[in-house]
Amino acid sequence: MNAKTVLVSGASIAGPSAAFWLHRHGYRVTVVETAPALRPGGQAVDFRGEQVKLLKAMGILDDVRRHETAMGDQTLLGLDARPLLTVPGAAWSGEVEILRGDLARILYEHTKDHTEYVFGDRVTSLTETADGVEVTFRRGAPRKFDLVVGADGVHSGVRAAAFGPERDFRRDLGFGIAGFTAPNHLGLDHTSVMYNEPGRGVTVGSHRLPDKLHVNLVFAADGVEFRRRTPDEQRALVSQLFADTGWETPRLLEALPESDDLYVDSISQVHLDRWAKGRVVLLGDAAWCAGPGGSGTGLAMMGAQVLAGELTAAGGDHVTAFAKYEERLRKPAAVGQKNGKGAGTFLAPRTAAKIRNRNRAYRMLSNRVFGKVFVWMTDRAANALEYREYPALTSA
Repeated sequence: MNAKTVLVSGASIAGPSAAFWLHRHGYRVTVVETAPALRPGGQAVDFRGEQVKLLKAMGILDDVRRHETAMGDQTLLGLDARPLLTVPGAAWSGEVEILRGDLARILYEHTKDHTEYVFGDRVTSLTETADGVEVTFRRGAPRKFDLVVGADGVHSGVRAAAFGPERDFRRDLGFGIAGFTAPNHLGLDHTSVMYNEPGRGVTVGSHRLPDKLHVNLVFAADGVEFRRRTPDEQRALVSQLFADTGWETPRLLEALPESDDLYVDSISQVHLDRWAKGRVVLLGDAAWCAGPGGSGTGLAMMGAQVLAGELTAAGGDHVTAFAKYEERLRKPAAVGQKNGKGAGTFLAPRTAAKIRNRNRAYRMLSNRVFGKVFVWMTDRAANALEYREYPALTSA
């Protein structure tokens, strides 16, 4: 009997993770990705506890460690742009931390030999039949699959096609985020610096590539329209939003015209009453986006393992498997969303008084007792889902 076919939309983290586990459980997988190639750079993501067990089970932990950021301490600047205090890097970086782009490349390398990757295309419609899902694409010819997994992020095309428009499920949290790389004119070495003005936060750090700074900007997004923009429009928006920001911000913005990895988006969460509809199921940010600090990357990878495992446990009965998958993931996703809900106000407090209050909270992280409490809070989201083995049909 031929193996069942699965279309996975999205080739960032959740999608290739799904391809990895679905292959291990005997499925033939195609991954379609809107971008013309893997996306480089991106934010750093960390793994802790149960999620590290997952990396080990996938056989990629050593690769992740070879590419880890190995970030050290973070210096917090006061409103006068002078060093205020230093926070140990362990508070943010978990057991291992890696750039999203590096992680995506590792997952791709571990799946490309048994997964069909189609770049530069996207799903445009889904029609379920008695024995599969008929899929049309923007460029490619129509195809039919047994199952479809939407692992294509906050702006999921699969979710829109199967569940309805994005506006029905996305909840913006009042802040935006942007990131890009710039020359390391500050001479940072595996350290980072954070600076705030009311409604704006600038964090820069340098790790594996000593000549590069990874710039992360968070901003109050009142009146900002997060529509689809061209790269030049994104550069113009970021320049406008941070034009009068102090410290080293003007120098950092000089790198924008040459940046090829800029991303700009709202800080949002996704809430749905159900993650599956017929033969279509959502995974990761497409289903439960939590925002920064919600351990979303690790949970998406954990969710991929659960999804594939439950399909095997149910003997291929997707209705039963999708229900079990959602049952296991709902509570951990809620924990992540609770953690991520206040990310914008923490990273870019809206007033000088709130910045000072936040800074006092930062100072507590250097305290032995309160530092342990903070680590417990961040570990809570990572450990909300216990890693469990599922008997696989094929070897990796």
